[in-house]
Amino acid sequence: MLNNYLHRSGKIPTSIHPLIKSQTSHPPKTSDNLKKSDFVLTPYIKSSNLRATYQIVNTIVPYVLLWMLAIKTASISLWFLPPIITLLILFSLRCFSLMHDCGHYSLFRSKRMNRIMGFLLGVINAMPQYGWSRDHAYHHKTNGDWERYRGVADFLSTEEFSQLNSFNQKLYEILRNPFMAIPGGFFYLVIKPRLILILGVYDFVRYLVTEIQKDSEFNLGSTISAHSSKHWQSATEFWDLLFNNICVICGWIFLSHLWGVGLFWSIYSITLGCSATIFIWIFFVQHIFEGSYAHKTAGWDYVLGAVKGSSYLELPALLRWFTADIGYHNIHHLSSRIPNYHLAACHAENRHLLSEVKTLHIRDLFDCCQFLLWDGESNRLISIASFREQT
Repeated sequence: MLNNYLHRSGKIPTSIHPLIKSQTSHPPKTSDNLKKSDFVLTPYIKSSNLRATYQIVNTIVPYVLLWMLAIKTASISLWFLPPIITLLILFSLRCFSLMHDCGHYSLFRSKRMNRIMGFLLGVINAMPQYGWSRDHAYHHKTNGDWERYRGVADFLSTEEFSQLNSFNQKLYEILRNPFMAIPGGFFYLVIKPRLILILGVYDFVRYLVTEIQKDSEFNLGSTISAHSSKHWQSATEFWDLLFNNICVICGWIFLSHLWGVGLFWSIYSITLGCSATIFIWIFFVQHIFEGSYAHKTAGWDYVLGAVKGSSYLELPALLRWFTADIGYHNIHHLSSRIPNYHLAACHAENRHLLSEVKTLHIRDLFDCCQFLLWDGESNRLISIASFREQT
């Protein structure tokens, strides 16, 4: 038990964990000349099916039991619901965190188990896991390259922002206010995946009708194969989206009938909306902050994107558990195959190389949220206020 605690806290003496070497022997090294080979990452990549299974059980079982307790409590008094809903939000957050690990194929040893559990966790949070993980993998591949990836909220460059009229500039600023993550989180989890499926099917039906009308020798199989959708990038992603929607919507119908539409949707909306909001905020402060690495494609460096384009988010122990140690974000970006249960130890091992990593806390969100523009000339993020002062 002591070993587990030290492992998660990152305070692991050499005598207890053989992988951790003495940190006093390592001289500091500046981030500008770091290479990935400088870091000790490989020993921490190995996944453990036992630890992964334990994490799944200690997350999904309490989540299900809390739902049953919430419904039972609601029949007695609504005043007892807030603490239960708070726990539901936190366990929903942990479900999303473990789904994130499955998407990187790091939670379990086998790709198949990661896909199965990732799909299940995606159903719990109403998010098609395969498509989400593909988009997230692109973020990892391009982190810090602001010509290719524009952050959590599709940020504009200063040049693009200057071309907007005053109304659209104000609208841009309002839509990226941190409080907009509250309705945005609900839309992101509950509405968007359903909308994507509807729009994708609609586009396909239109394409099908057009092909039938212009081709007298119409072949359904070849027509389906030739269709390319802007809403999904592969057949695998489509089937994951479809089955996720079937499972989620059937779950909504069943639980609404079992517990009542009003009660179920009240608890469900608050739970998913709030957990998505917290995850968006956490993701925000992990990449959007003063001095964050925000480079053009030319000269962009993957390691600098990880070390200087990702923060170390220092969280209380309780939130560290519910977020599956995602606060060690620089290590996660250096190697996404490291499972969450090894991140703290890997961070401790490489601490001497991370002296220039930005350390942030959740309370820093409102300071970070002012950096809404990318200045491609100076390769940095700036606030709208400072941009207007310059122009």
